[in-house]
Amino acid sequence: MNFFRYPLGAACLASGLASLVGPALASDWLDCATVTDNTERLVCFDQKVRQFANPVELQSPPPVPYGPDLAAVAPAPVPSALQRASAQPSEITRFWDLEHAIARDNFELRAYRPVALSLSGSTPINRLPSSPAAGHTPAAEVNYQPGELKINLSVRTKIMSGFLHSGSAPLRDSLWFGYTQQSYWQLFNKDLSRPFRNTDHEPELVYVFPHFIALPGGWTYRMSAAGVVHQSNGQSLPLSRSWNRTYVMGAADKIADNGDRFTLQARVWRRMAEKADQDDNPDISDFVGRGELVGRWSFDTGTGAERTLHTLGLTARHALRSTGRGSVRLEYLRSIGSANSNGLRFHAQLFTGYGENLLDYNRNRTVASVGLSLVDW
Repeated sequence: MNFFRYPLGAACLASGLASLVGPALASDWLDCATVTDNTERLVCFDQKVRQFANPVELQSPPPVPYGPDLAAVAPAPVPSALQRASAQPSEITRFWDLEHAIARDNFELRAYRPVALSLSGSTPINRLPSSPAAGHTPAAEVNYQPGELKINLSVRTKIMSGFLHSGSAPLRDSLWFGYTQQSYWQLFNKDLSRPFRNTDHEPELVYVFPHFIALPGGWTYRMSAAGVVHQSNGQSLPLSRSWNRTYVMGAADKIADNGDRFTLQARVWRRMAEKADQDDNPDISDFVGRGELVGRWSFDTGTGAERTLHTLGLTARHALRSTGRGSVRLEYLRSIGSANSNGLRFHAQLFTGYGENLLDYNRNRTVASVGLSLVDW
């Protein structure tokens, strides 16, 4: 059933974690609380405050007096690669407000997936969208062009928090609502009066439970989640496409000795059953998939005002059946201007497989896109 007809529209905390580089550069608030020396404990907490005030830069500890008369002051030490890695906050923790000390208010509007404007070209273009459901295949082809403008809008807000973790607990579970919209505009197709070929709407509700579990290789398991999501394209027959899913998800991250950040997220879903006469696309799970694995690698080049943030991402979806259908998406983002002052990125993406959008869910396509994205605002 298509609900959009108009265009807008895990529980434990690992204990006894050792600090990698000493109290002044502790990587978690709990490490600071275990420091017995009053001065060192204060320095530790000051470090954390500065770190989260500007999470993308390592804040050096204050100068330490030296010499017989303590008159001279040593310059602030240059952090080692290991210190830099330890002082970096977790991107997953910040994104999902997993720590009470750094959580933002409820109902703040935030970015979810990138908000992007990009030019895309595909092979082949789907001029005759089809579905095995009766009345869901047009009688004739539409002369769509391979090149089009792709518009991505995506926001989220935290509705509630502290269901199971509340009070003085350092971690917080939370409930979120998100909305994502992806539109395909035939901007260069003058003959068809430049129509919107398809717009997918995707509201979802997701419950997030925090963890802090050490894994092999320097990884930390950060969160588990469960959600329900509806996706539909807002069109009438014969082009109506929609489905509803429930999913479970887990995410982990790692900060390398050189400061590079890695994240892994796995999600599996199950389609919610619909009546046969209301099912727009009964075989969609066999094409789009039943699970996905998302990996991201973020690293910096340059320093200070010349610092540039780079992110490489890979998303792989699979039907989890012998058919082997699914998709792979590779993307690259690069900050524009100062990486510390805005979230504007150059964005390039290559997609191949099924389900780049709902109208093309059962069409094997390769799509290349370049444009600008706004993230982490």
